[in-house]
Amino acid sequence: MQGLVTRSNGLWYEVLTEGKRLTCRIKGKLKLEGYKETNPIAVGDHVLLDAESEGGVITEILERRNHIVRQSIKKSSFSHVLAANVDQVILLATTKQPRTSLGFIDRFFVSAESFRIPQILIFNKKDLLDSDEAKDQDHIASLYTSLGVQVFSISALDDPLEFVSTLLKNKVTLIAGHSGVGKSTVLNRLSGKIKQEVGEISVFSNKGTHTTTFAEMFQLEEQTFVIDTPGVKEWGFVDMDEQEVSDYFPEMRDLRMECKFSRSCLHLNEPKCKIIQAVQLGEIALSRYESYRSIVTGQDNRK
Repeated sequence: MQGLVTRSNGLWYEVLTEGKRLTCRIKGKLKLEGYKETNPIAVGDHVLLDAESEGGVITEILERRNHIVRQSIKKSSFSHVLAANVDQVILLATTKQPRTSLGFIDRFFVSAESFRIPQILIFNKKDLLDSDEAKDQDHIASLYTSLGVQVFSISALDDPLEFVSTLLKNKVTLIAGHSGVGKSTVLNRLSGKIKQEVGEISVFSNKGTHTTTFAEMFQLEEQTFVIDTPGVKEWGFVDMDEQEVSDYFPEMRDLRMECKFSRSCLHLNEPKCKIIQAVQLGEIALSRYESYRSIVTGQDNRK
């Protein structure tokens, strides 16, 4: 039978099949097929399984149409798949308590853009901002809106969130962000079926504490699913060729072929590079270009 993986802790998997949820394990050979992923089966995967008296055995992973992946924290040459077969991603961010850096936002969106997955950016905790901070956040919002990203600003504790439910309807949506940005608060308000633990911000580090340990998919309606992910501290890439990175920056994608050395230009210090010229003219945001450089050169701009 076929099922949908809704939860995993690396040892067992919860699979939704024929209206039931089965606790499943992996057939032995699937662990030995040369996967370079710490989790060869991810939440959102469609699988084939054999039912057992007390659960099931996953025998095959069906082909994915996309996935959101980052470098494994524990094994640098391995990747960790946050979720598979998603229709859109929502990055929940905050400009304070804790601060989400533009480098982190860009890296997450590059991962999504590599599969042309639509991106939504929601800034939470607007109630904590003074007037100058609110203006700075509006400037950042305008930048990403110009790139085709839907951007919203909310106070998850106070504002009505019906628009979020509308965004999610009839889609599989992955929600990600640093610990402490309010993912659990937002999810709990979206559905009474969701009861995620809400953490506190450390007064010493100004960072959130991890309350979600493993990715988990919640079914809100018949065709509406949302995937909660553990708080992500940093975002590293695996197996992304430096020549292709500019393809995943929409504002660079259309310009790169106009470079003098279009086939080999990395847009770092090459002569007559249209992307460098666009940065100098203010047509490409400096913060975005700095994120691009950090990815291509391997500099640490992941947080």
